[in-house]
Amino acid sequence: MKSSWRQWLPLFLIIAFAAVFHFAWHPRYEGTPLPSLPPSRGRVLLLPLDSRPPCLDFVVRAGHIIGLEVITPPEDILDYYSKPGDTAALRDWIQENIAGCDYAILSVDQLLHGGLLASREAKKTADDAAEVIRFLTGLHAAYPQTPLYAFNILPRLAPPDSIDGAAERKDLMEWSRLADQLDLEGEDAAGQARLRALEMRIPSKSFRHYTDLFAHNAQLNETLLDLAEQGVLTRLIIGQDDGEVYGINNRERRRLQESMARRQLPAPRAFFTHGADEIALSLLAAVEAERNGYVPRFAIEYSDPSVPAKVLPYMAASMQTTAGEKAALLGEIAASPGEADITLFIASHGDETLGHRQSAARRVRTLLDADRRVALVDLAEDFLAEQTILPHLVRQRVPLHALAAYAGWNTASNAIGTAAAQAVLIETARRRAASRDEALAAHAANLAFLDGRFLEDYFYLKDIIDLENAMLRKAGYLDVNDLDLDHNARWVNATIQQAMDRRRASFSASRAFRTPVRLPLAGEYAKVAVQSLAADVYCPWPRTFEVRLTPMAQVVELR
Repeated sequence: MKSSWRQWLPLFLIIAFAAVFHFAWHPRYEGTPLPSLPPSRGRVLLLPLDSRPPCLDFVVRAGHIIGLEVITPPEDILDYYSKPGDTAALRDWIQENIAGCDYAILSVDQLLHGGLLASREAKKTADDAAEVIRFLTGLHAAYPQTPLYAFNILPRLAPPDSIDGAAERKDLMEWSRLADQLDLEGEDAAGQARLRALEMRIPSKSFRHYTDLFAHNAQLNETLLDLAEQGVLTRLIIGQDDGEVYGINNRERRRLQESMARRQLPAPRAFFTHGADEIALSLLAAVEAERNGYVPRFAIEYSDPSVPAKVLPYMAASMQTTAGEKAALLGEIAASPGEADITLFIASHGDETLGHRQSAARRVRTLLDADRRVALVDLAEDFLAEQTILPHLVRQRVPLHALAAYAGWNTASNAIGTAAAQAVLIETARRRAASRDEALAAHAANLAFLDGRFLEDYFYLKDIIDLENAMLRKAGYLDVNDLDLDHNARWVNATIQQAMDRRRASFSASRAFRTPVRLPLAGEYAKVAVQSLAADVYCPWPRTFEVRLTPMAQVVELR
């Protein structure tokens, strides 16, 4: 019996509808593939704060945006989690590789202690510190035309891990907060009595170990300021690690700032900023802008009127203070928003302001529609996915690749500094590009960096990590910060990669991700789209706290 065409009509309609749906919602844009890297414009030596990706990988990949090769020490002489770096070998490596570099970015914590975690124990002596000073002085003498940009970090509020008694740690933290509060607010008989009682209760060895961290660091900072005055260091940045509103690390910061003021060192020569992990990246961006005669001008906007005064976890300063520092380190605050090159938009939400996320996302769209270059900082007060605005940007189909930068990693200072630095790098790169192709290649590298931030800062740190930790604990690994990756590395990394692949596939199919965007060149705009995105991801240290994520974006120009 012959079939009637009417019998096949429903199937034809289903196929046609599916095809229309696919190409309307998941179009594959055909265009000219862009090179992933601009032509090389120089070489920079980096001695990172430690071997974690934000301190090392971010700087290397950000160098791609500006066309720089950022060279770093071999893994076998760098720190690895609790194992300090080989400081003698690191000094040798610097001497062997600095020739031919445009400049060097040097972590004093790595140079002296072998990394940030090792610096928290401060096992090095005054003689060791003096050796570092002699090394820096000799390096400048041997390579006077190679600028040395150094940074050092104030100790954090929390006691060293070697002080592991719960009561001791609690008493030390209380003493630290109270000592700073009394220093700020003046004599108080009851407070002084409480302070003395704590000092009597804390074991003397632990008390000396804790207070010596700050005393030795203060002496080192004074000597580093001497080097900045003498011109041995072209620029010195002092950062402040994890803190709170009160703590003796704040007291040491105030004394340091007073010393800077007495010395009358100009801000480019010596600078203080809250934060640690992002400082090398900030230095890269600041130096490249300066080398190209570009002074970035920032407008700072907040998602809610309450945000500027907020002090988020692990911070010793408000959001407004921190954002102002990052803008001053990289450039300046514009006289008016209309005169700004970059709008630093800081979104910060907790349970009380969840209802403001949609309006924040709408404001980001408005800024992008007005061709403003937006560096978006997407902070969650309790580190929860539902407190961020990225999902609302996706739902509202805001073209994500129109953003100049995105960050939501870790503490407020890390995220603000990372987003601001990324935006400065792409602005510097496109302004100095010698050709249209070079500017497009810089944009392609920036889009890959941008997509890496979406995948890591949101999908891993606000989603996958909690599921991964729950799975590990269910399997019997109760301490997710002390994994035996020699035995379970393949399983842990495989589950993280699978989880990321699922989220990446869904995210990259969204309209917000796939929508082509207009990106500025010299006197014109180019229409580009990210055609595909892949990412390799694994734990670099035996813990789930961070991942090493390598984004690979295929970017095309549309005509």
